[in-house]
Amino acid sequence: MKKIILIGSVACGKTTLMQRLNDFKLQYKKTQAIEVFQSTIDTPGEYLENKGLFRSLMITATEAEQVIFVQDASRDPYYFAPGQAGAFSMPVAGVVSKIDIASERQIHNARELLLLAGASPILEVSAVTGDGMEELQAFLESRPEEKIR
Repeated sequence: MKKIILIGSVACGKTTLMQRLNDFKLQYKKTQAIEVFQSTIDTPGEYLENKGLFRSLMITATEAEQVIFVQDASRDPYYFAPGQAGAFSMPVAGVVSKIDIASERQIHNARELLLLAGASPILEVSAVTGDGMEELQAFLESRPEEKIR
């Protein structure tokens, strides 16, 4: 699996996603500092929400092969700026999280907002139910020269 960094707001599902990707027991845990688990870098949501801390994400991202912007589809707050993916020197993909508790309209809006931020491709998942996780795993196992369906 590519080494990834998960970036998103507080409670958007980054840690649960990290737990699912690494076959850990799913349990609530508030991430207080940048943590590395196998090939996943989990970041506190405050680092995105507080623009003064964003540089820490950019520096930490240099250790990753792939940036993943995570947007909670069930909530309206949106913290990614238009074109924000351009701030990173590595590819940026988007994950629409919590699709199991969001409406189709909310999922569509989250997808559009991630595209506006410059993330591509966009994958839709529920780390709790496992929906969409197979596609995300396949993406993370692929290399740039491989096409994802």
